Amino acid sequence: MRRSRLSEANPTMVRPTGTEEDNQVAHSREEVQSAIERYLAVRDGINAGRGTWRDLAQFFTDDAVFIDPAWGRVEGIDEMNATVFGEAMVGLEEWKFPTDFYVIDGDIVVVKWRQVLPGTRADGSAYAQSGYSTLVYAGDGKFRYEEDLLNMTHLFEDIKESGFRFSPDMGAPPERPNRDFSLPARPAE
Repeated sequence: MRRSRLSEANPTMVRPTGTEEDNQVAHSREEVQSAIERYLAVRDGINAGRGTWRDLAQFFTDDAVFIDPAWGRVEGIDEMNATVFGEAMVGLEEWKFPTDFYVIDGDIVVVKWRQVLPGTRADGSAYAQSGYSTLVYAGDGKFRYEEDLLNMTHLFEDIKESGFRFSPDMGAPPERPNRDFSLPARPAE
């Protein structure tokens, strides 16, 4: 797995939607980097069959917001454990989500990853889609926001071509997910 760290932030980067206060750097680069590296180590363990997606809950604040391509806006760690770390992942144990790289800019981390379905095409290539996550660091080793982006059309094309069948135990996303991707308010200090 190739993982690189870019040391200099892009000064022209457009920040996630939020207030000016949300865009201020509150934590050292070393602290943010330590948190994302621990988070990615747990993801690597999950990919290797050592753990479940619920193991990621330790990296989020109790009032965190998770934006999922299928489930939409999920608010709070209990709801995240039930949905995006829980029933949404049932039957996907053979799927892999390797990390390609990440970039840190202040409290914002962007992670580039792939979603890889079981099996291969006739030419030997993987059924893989490109994904990105934007996380906002809150302090104390935790994030307060994650937004995952994935081309769902590409995903469904690969599912059809691969013949993959979803588990009947997998939870279905809401019929009309909340598509609000705004950052949660910062807690009062």
